[in-house]
Amino acid sequence: MNIEDSEKQKAKNHYFRFHLPHSYLSSTFGNDWFSLKAEAFARFFGTPFFLVAQTAIVALWITINVLGFTKFDQYPFILLNLAFSLQAAYAAPLILLAQTRQAERDKANSEADAKHREAIAQESKEREVYESEQTARLLELLQKNTELTEFTKELSLHIESLTREVHAKFVENNK
Repeated sequence: MNIEDSEKQKAKNHYFRFHLPHSYLSSTFGNDWFSLKAEAFARFFGTPFFLVAQTAIVALWITINVLGFTKFDQYPFILLNLAFSLQAAYAAPLILLAQTRQAERDKANSEADAKHREAIAQESKEREVYESEQTARLLELLQKNTELTEFTKELSLHIESLTREVHAKFVENNK
């Protein structure tokens, strides 16, 4: 087995070989430093930790301002509203971009899975054809074996009758 055959066998046994052409979609925003941080930030927005932490910060903010510990953002909490608007202004495009790229990845993975299923179906058809050929060969061999067995039986019967004749003539001649 040469190196090319070995590589082809490795590629054939690699379960995600149909996904490799779409590997460029693995990172939502690209592969540079900013892109990786932007994707991490967008993913962080949906975590329970973020929601709990944001709720705690907002509750603390409101409590501090309502109880009068400080007066930097009194009711109706304009600064808090501005902070939410700023957060939404950055979060929404990042989340939409992440969803769009995830949809692209899902589509590419779906196409790769479809190709994989098609390859499996083709291999299954080829296996069926091979099994049919092997079954036909086996039936042919069984038929030839049956014919040879019948021929052997005929020869055995013929030899037996010849042996009886020879024996009978031998007994007649020796009387």
